[in-house]
Amino acid sequence: MIEQPKLSALSGQVENLIEWLASYGASEAGGVTRLLYDPSWRSAQRAIESRMAEIGLLPRYDDAGNLFGRMAGRDPEARVVLTGSHVDTVTGGGKYDGAYGIVAALIAAEYLLARYGPPLKPIEVVSLCEEEGSRFPMTYWGSGRITGVKSREETAGLADANGVTFERAMREAGFGFGRHPAPERSDLECFIELHIEQGQILEREGQSIGIVSHIVGQRRYDITVTGESNHAGTTPMRWRRDAMSTAAALISVLMNRANEDGAGLVATVGRMEVKPNVGNVIAREVTFSLDVRHGDAAVIRAFCEECFRAFDVIAAEHGTSVAIRKWMDEPPVAMDEGLGSAAEDILRTAGIPYRSMTSGAGHDSQVFGTFCPTALLFVPSRGGLSHSPAEFTETEDLERGVKLLIDLLHKLAY
Repeated sequence: MIEQPKLSALSGQVENLIEWLASYGASEAGGVTRLLYDPSWRSAQRAIESRMAEIGLLPRYDDAGNLFGRMAGRDPEARVVLTGSHVDTVTGGGKYDGAYGIVAALIAAEYLLARYGPPLKPIEVVSLCEEEGSRFPMTYWGSGRITGVKSREETAGLADANGVTFERAMREAGFGFGRHPAPERSDLECFIELHIEQGQILEREGQSIGIVSHIVGQRRYDITVTGESNHAGTTPMRWRRDAMSTAAALISVLMNRANEDGAGLVATVGRMEVKPNVGNVIAREVTFSLDVRHGDAAVIRAFCEECFRAFDVIAAEHGTSVAIRKWMDEPPVAMDEGLGSAAEDILRTAGIPYRSMTSGAGHDSQVFGTFCPTALLFVPSRGGLSHSPAEFTETEDLERGVKLLIDLLHKLAY
């Protein structure tokens, strides 16, 4: 393990930079809102660009708005070791999600450059332009453009809640004109993302670091139940074709079977739309969302198939019909075993408690994970809270993550 600053020497730097980045998009309620290409997003990217230049990195944007700070390598043929995370937030989100990975990468790069000089392989810190999908119905725009899995054509017709089109927002922010290099990269050796867990496992088990082995697969559906509207007072229960009653029975099937699953599958119904949505009228139509996640695609498939067979039976019993629309089917993505083992070696030598784990949330690492060797590393989240102003990670845990990143970058690039 390389010589590093003591934890106490890092504490002020980590805390100050977290607060500094959180000031861009801060609200009076304590949350942070930086949506793709909005004024707070632009200010944050410009501030990070200035910080990169101050610590000796060469900053540049690509044409999607991803920001890179390059530490040139001594080997002109070497591929890039990329590290960072996303700068955007959800509306009213916390100050650590995404931002911590950028701050940690800046601190690590500054320390390595000052202590050891230029690396053998180039290191780049990236502030990815978008991951959350909070402004437009498009997630992983930043990492997706770098890896080539997202295209400009996919944004056609997309608009935010105020009717501003994706194309207009991008151009108002200064991107999409071809003035910057094309986003697609072919020179990456690996990607390392340091992130808060956004869950409770590390905190509950007293572990300081999580080394992610897989990011779970996700399926998302819109499920619509169609029945018949009728008078709430004059229609006997046995003659009703009640879409709401059917939907309740279907959701009960989902929750009961998910609770019975012993392999860690999770199922969530988080949104519901009812028509005509009147208190004294039997519901004619109910549409609800379904989100299913697990580390094994076969488990997800079997769960959905079993539940959907039960749906048909229940709908027939209620005199209603069910239509199922699948709009997301993301397979599980494995992180690189070699990078994970390198992180484990560092943690064992330092005597830092850690565990291998899966990620139940999606991250840019799942996009990079099918493109180049990728490592996703977690630090604890207090109470598992995230996407909230209450999001918090102890400074000592933030510092340990930065120290791990310093060691890992040194091992890979020096």
